[in-house]
Parts: sequence; structure tokens; C-alpha cells
Amino acid sequence: MNRDSTGKKATGVTYYDAAGREVFQPASLVVLSMFPFNNVRMLLLSKIGKPYDPQTGTGVVGRNYSYQTTSNVWSWFDEDVNINPFMGSGAVGTMIDDFSGDNFDHGPYGFIGGSYILAAWTGGRPVEQNPVPPGTPAWGKGWKDAVRKHYGHVGQMLIHGTSMSTRGNYLDLDPTYRDAWGLPLLRMTFDFPENDVRMIRFCTDRALEIGKGMPGSKGVSSKIYGERPFDVAIYQSTHNAGGAIMGTDPSTSVVNKYQQSWDLSNLFVLGASGFPQNGTYNYTNTLMALNLHTADVIRNRYLKSPGPLV
Repeated sequence: MNRDSTGKKATGVTYYDAAGREVFQPASLVVLSMFPFNNVRMLLLSKIGKPYDPQTGTGVVGRNYSYQTTSNVWSWFDEDVNINPFMGSGAVGTMIDDFSGDNFDHGPYGFIGGSYILAAWTGGRPVEQNPVPPGTPAWGKGWKDAVRKHYGHVGQMLIHGTSMSTRGNYLDLDPTYRDAWGLPLLRMTFDFPENDVRMIRFCTDRALEIGKGMPGSKGVSSKIYGERPFDVAIYQSTHNAGGAIMGTDPSTSVVNKYQQSWDLSNLFVLGASGFPQNGTYNYTNTLMALNLHTADVIRNRYLKSPGPLV
């Protein structure tokens, strides 16, 4: 991203085309909307905003990275109970909100936040969604026999919980690894904070109680992903947030409530990179609402009088 001589206004972007040629695209208004990680990397590469320093707690770009804290619970049923997971859809399920946010008394438990508990299948995919009971061999005939026996007779509950930002979880430019153009890749420093570990254990236990109480259930098992150390090898969620958060103070945030950069008034940074924390729910609708709000403000206020909106 390019700036003028004052450093207070974006003048456009520089990119490489399909032939590898460097191209400058001038612009009077720049909207950065490239997924949270790419938003943060672009700001850091363009030297827009002060990079976050976890040692001092100062800086804004890269701070408040948050993820999503999850687990799975499975109920194993008798063979006359047919679940038909291949007919599942993520939007077709049953959810309870009793343990989400402030919907329950947190006092005795030592954590804030919570999770929803969702009973749903998302298509019964043959590799990713083939749970087998504890003690099953990891491969070979024993594993195959267990898959055949249990595939249609296991119910799944998804526990998707909050992720609280902490001082030590952040994004910055990697000092070693670079892309094909020699530019630093983005580095993520993250592990589940104790608060989130307590939360997901508590909510998983509630889901296990539900699973044990289901008619026909002959056993339950669980897998908690929100445990230390964080493991990127196992898919858990793609709901990443933070790194270029919104706020009311330029010393602690990258954008204002209109998703407008504090540093460059003609730059708007859209997406979940603006979220200071990651709430229980997937946030597509919230993002849509925020982006519609930003578009309305650009059209009806900013274009008539370009400059800081707050």
C-alpha cells in the first residue's frame, strides 16, 4: 500500500500481475478486505500503524489476535438407532445457548465466556467425520471394522467457545520466512489462555452429560481441542479474529467504529481483524452488518467530505 509524502493519505496499491510485472494502481480511497491475517500482514508490510510489542504492551497492529476454543462430544448408540450422517448439513441441527456468554452464573468456575452446544453433522465426510470409540486402533483392520460398525450409529455435538485476547497472543512479521517476492510472511504467536481452557472443559462436561442422557446412548467420548499446547495440525476452526481491532483510542486500536484507519483517513480495513475478542458464535452476520454500516457511511458522509469520521 502506498502513501503520499505526508504519510497521512493512501495513494493506491502496488501489486504483481500474472506476468510478474509490478503495477501501481492509484486510488483516492482504499478498502483493505483480505481476511484477518492478510489485513494485518498488509498493514505491517506497508508500515501503517505501530506494530504491537508484547513485551511493553504498546503498539496496535497485530494485538488482540483471537481464535475459537472448541471440542467435540460423541454419543455411541445401539445399532438400531440410525443417525444417517451423510444426510447432514451444518445449518440443520439443534443448538442450546445455556452455556454461552453470560447466560449462566460464572462465579464458581473461574472463567469468563462460554460456548454453544450444537448437535449437527456437516455431511458425514469419510475421513474428517469418521469418529470411532476410544481404544480403536488408529489404522488397519481394527479401525476399518470400527468404522463399519459405528458410522451410522454415532451422534456428534460441537462445542464452539469464546477466545479471549491476551497480551501474549499476537501477530507480527516473521523474521525468517519469506514469500516468493522476498516479503516476510505473517507469524502467529498463540496458545490457549487458562481462562479458555477452563471454559472449554466446563462446557464439554455439560455436553457429555447431555450425551449420556440421550435415549439409546450406550457411551460417550470427547476430544477437546482447546488444550495446551495449541496444535495447528488438527483442524478446529477458520474463525480467526483481531490484529487490526476497532476502538475509541488510537493508542490501542487500528480503526474506529466505522472501520476507518486512525492513521490514513482514506483507508478502511474491513473484516474480523477488527474484532477485539472472538465471541461464541461464528460472526458472518456481524461482519455483514458492520460492512453495510461502513459502506453507508462512506457513501453518505465520507465521499461528501473526505477526512476522519470521528
